[in-house]
This record gives sequence, C-alpha cells and structure tokens, in this order.
Amino acid sequence: MRSGALRNLGLSSVRTLLVAVAGSLVLLAPAAPAAAAPKKAVEQRQAAKRGAQAPSKARTEKSRSAAKSSSRKASAKQDRQRVTARVRGKGATSVREVAARSTPRLSFGQMAGLHAVSDPLDLKSSVALVVDQDTHEVLLSKNDHAVLPIASLTKLMTGLIVSQARLPLDEMITITKEDVDTEKGSSSRLAVGSVLTRGELLHLALMSSENRAANALGRSYPGGLNNFVSLMNAKAQMLGMKDTRYVEPTGLSSANRSSATDLATLVAAAYKDPMIRQLSTSTGYEVAVGSRVLQYNNTNRLVHNPEWQIGLQKTGYISEAGQCLVMQAQVAGRKLIMVFLDSAGKFSRLADAERVRRWVESQHASAAISG
Repeated sequence: MRSGALRNLGLSSVRTLLVAVAGSLVLLAPAAPAAAAPKKAVEQRQAAKRGAQAPSKARTEKSRSAAKSSSRKASAKQDRQRVTARVRGKGATSVREVAARSTPRLSFGQMAGLHAVSDPLDLKSSVALVVDQDTHEVLLSKNDHAVLPIASLTKLMTGLIVSQARLPLDEMITITKEDVDTEKGSSSRLAVGSVLTRGELLHLALMSSENRAANALGRSYPGGLNNFVSLMNAKAQMLGMKDTRYVEPTGLSSANRSSATDLATLVAAAYKDPMIRQLSTSTGYEVAVGSRVLQYNNTNRLVHNPEWQIGLQKTGYISEAGQCLVMQAQVAGRKLIMVFLDSAGKFSRLADAERVRRWVESQHASAAISG
C-alpha cells in the first residue's frame, strides 16, 4: 500500500520530498566553521608560539648587545691599562698624562714667529746659515742670531770636551739610573747595568745621538757631571760663542741654547778633531752589550748618499727645538758649514740641505759658464 501511495504521489511530489529531505540533511550536517576550526587553532598556536618566541629573541638580541658592549668596554679598559703601563715606565702616572704628552707642542721658533720670515730657497727651517769654511763668506742667512734650544746638537760640544781631554777610550763605564732620561722620558737600548768603553759611548753619542751614552760620558768625567757642564760652557766662551749656554750634555733640556752663528763656530772647531769627524760620519756601528750585539745607525741618512761629501754632522730634535742639523760638507769644490734649526717636518732639515747643495752647484755652474 505504501508503494502504491508513492506511485500515486507522482514524479513532481517525489522531487519535492527529496528536496525537503536534502534540506534536512544540510541542516543536520556540521557547520563550515567547525571544519575551519582546526586551521584557526593552528594559526592561534603559531601566533602564540611567535609571541612566546619574540620576547626570547628580544632577550637574546639584548644579551648579545650587552655582551658586545661589555667586550668593547673591557677592550678599551685593557688599551688604557697598556698605554698607562707603557708611559709609567717613562714617569707618567695616568692616562691623562699620556694624553698631555701626546699633544703637539709648538717650538720656540714657531712661538716667536720665525717661520714667517722668508728666504730665497723657501727653506722649511726657521733658522739657517751657510758659510764658506775657508773664506768665512756668508752664502745664506736666515734668523742666524736667534737664540733657540739646540737639542742633540749639544752632543757635538760633549764629544769635543771628551776627545780633547785625552781620557782612556778603553776605560769601561757602566750605565746607571743617573743616565736614564727623566726630562723627556725617551727610551734607550742601553739598559741600566750595561758596560761599554768610553770610546763606544762616544761613538754612539755622536753617530746615533744616544742620550744615555752622552750622559754617562759627562757623569764619568773627572770631577763629575757639574764639572763637565762647566767645561762645556767655558769652551763655548773660549770659542767666542756668546749666545750659547749648556746645562747638561745630552740636549734633552730646552735650556741648552745657541744661535746659528755660534753653532757654525762650533762646527769649525769640532772639524779640526779627526776623531769627531770620523765618529759623527760613521754610517753604522755594532756594539756588544752583555750577550747581545746591538746594531746602531747614523741619524743622518745623507751620510749614505754618494752625492754628498760630508766631513762632520750632527742631528737633533726635541719639541721645543724642532728638527735641527749641522754639517760640514764639500759642495762644488767649496767647504761649507751648514746650520739648520727649527725645521718643521721630520725630513725637512735634510730637504733643506739638499736645496742648499743644488743651489750652490747651480751658482757654481752659472759662474763657470759666464767665466
């Protein structure tokens, strides 16, 4: 009967019934959001994970930054400690003193405005004098009467006093704490306790401007250091060096002062001493100190130059004096005495000497052509 009833409903009624049933099934089916719930849950978990990781990552970056900062501070502290340790050995007690010592200082010539004075060769030295040794003709002069610190040019007088005293050159002399530089804090390869002969000390003082060697020569002189300095000043007076004063034998003190005119007189006097000529122009020298052999070289590189015929020379430098140089040299057949004080650059004193040499040679060539 039921089947008959269904047959009696007709095709359209069956379709309607099926649509109704399908609609009911749709209503009973799980909603779409439920199907998306797992995806949303995954996204929420991922967001939560990222949220949990973000502070951790931030903390990590912060830790790394703090570690780098700490490392930089530790490195800077170590650098300050190393610098302080290095300079404490030279008399300094703090990083502030290191900075003070490293600050460039004006030379006496710069403070006096001597560099503003011009000359035909545009020299970098604020003081210059070139004199013919035989005729005493002045070829070039610039602020030649200015009295300035002379740095290690002092050692030329030190060598002259020692040489003329005819003291035993093989006498052994020990470097002591009294020879350590407390004026400028300069270093030396001659350690306290080193033992050298007087001749070796004289060689190093004149050729390499070794300060401890020069001080030891004066300290070990008969009568002591004070007597030695008195003899230096007495010799200057005897030579007619009226602008000159010495207070110690190395030149580290800016109180050692002279003029270019006086220094030309000293060069002429020292040139008469064969030993000073030989030692001051020596290109190099080896000296045995204990179990070591030390190689020293000349502070004036022009002695290696074949274009130069140098009979005597001495260099010098402290900040108050600038770069200094005195020489006796033969140029264009003439024996010349050259004095350069307060030169502005490290190599400018040598460049000034080269300018003078080329100028004298060109003058000589012009005279030969016109003659």
